[in-house]
Amino acid sequence: MNAHTSHREGTAHLDTAGMGRMPEAVRSLLADCTVHDDRFGAYALEEHLGEVLHTGIYDRLGGLLGVPAAGVSLFTGGADAFDAFVSGLPLGPGDRIWTTPHEGVDHLTALFALRDRTRCTLEVVPLREDGDLDLDWMRNHLDEDVALVSLVHVSAACGTVNPVEAVGRLLAPHRARYAVDASHSVGLLPVDAARIGCDLLTADGWRFLRGPDGIGFGYAAPGLEPAPGAPEPHPAAIAALDAALAEHTAAGVDPYDSLLPDLRSAAEQTPGIELVAAGPARAGILSFHHPDVPAGLIRRGLARHGVLVRKSVSQETPLHPAGRDLTTAVTASVHHDNTPEDIARFGHALQQVLREETRIRLRPRPLLAAAASGGPHPAAPAPGRRPHLSLVPHRP
Repeated sequence: MNAHTSHREGTAHLDTAGMGRMPEAVRSLLADCTVHDDRFGAYALEEHLGEVLHTGIYDRLGGLLGVPAAGVSLFTGGADAFDAFVSGLPLGPGDRIWTTPHEGVDHLTALFALRDRTRCTLEVVPLREDGDLDLDWMRNHLDEDVALVSLVHVSAACGTVNPVEAVGRLLAPHRARYAVDASHSVGLLPVDAARIGCDLLTADGWRFLRGPDGIGFGYAAPGLEPAPGAPEPHPAAIAALDAALAEHTAAGVDPYDSLLPDLRSAAEQTPGIELVAAGPARAGILSFHHPDVPAGLIRRGLARHGVLVRKSVSQETPLHPAGRDLTTAVTASVHHDNTPEDIARFGHALQQVLREETRIRLRPRPLLAAAASGGPHPAAPAPGRRPHLSLVPHRP
């Protein structure tokens, strides 16, 4: 029996891209460290953890990313790492920054702040009609004015896998600094910063690596230093991420397998479901919506049936094309901890939820039913009493 089978008896966790389930050993270590900190204080906890805090975690991350451990730094999240490294870049009015429609709002906030401080130009690399990044556009517009290129490895909006290595080869002869957000790829796909050729790679520790909340990391090439004063993760979170990395290595499997096509098929077979376009290359993440049933109702309905997914909003990736047409979507994600039974449960629950919501929407409303039958209307509420919350001031 799989070591993680027990949680499937109650739920099918399909939200690793949002918040991965910590393995039992990681959860236990985090609890033990928290108790130690509470009883004896932070300094005693740091002494207790010793080598893990000073060398162990950096060695593990360096091995995971294919880079020297000395180039790895810890932060409270990948977005904090990105901001710490890019906020102080010495750009000027003649410089250009490239980002893409897949960029997350936290990274965009840092890029807008950099643009406003330095008066440089921020440009968005377009997508092709099939949803892939337009590499031809990049080749035709690349010159020595491009000072920073920020690229998401796997899109949080829809699971698109961007060609990070191809972009690295394109940028190599030029001056541009190259930053890669691997928050939704590390732990899901092999991530080798050296092979990508990036100057900066940042990621969260709580998604596909299944570490604790409140910790992320960044690898920076020589010559790229973080701004001082960046928040540091708690020692307990560092130890728990170290344990999660050990679990990830011990799993000994390529996390990405055939489950995403099965997930996609289950969604496509559900009447009314429309997928968010993701381009030819996808990994781990699937987003969809229903034209008549809000994403929040679908998420809550799936949760009632023991399937955990996430409601995503367009503000999280405000430049993505889906944001022009969709305010919200349902996002499901798979990990090597999932099984085909989880996907089957998802498909069955999704169809059942939509049947339930359709019946509710087709049920006659009391006022309409009374008017159609010629009968009396339901009694109005007594004066001075409101039957529901209203933002309109009450005037008796």
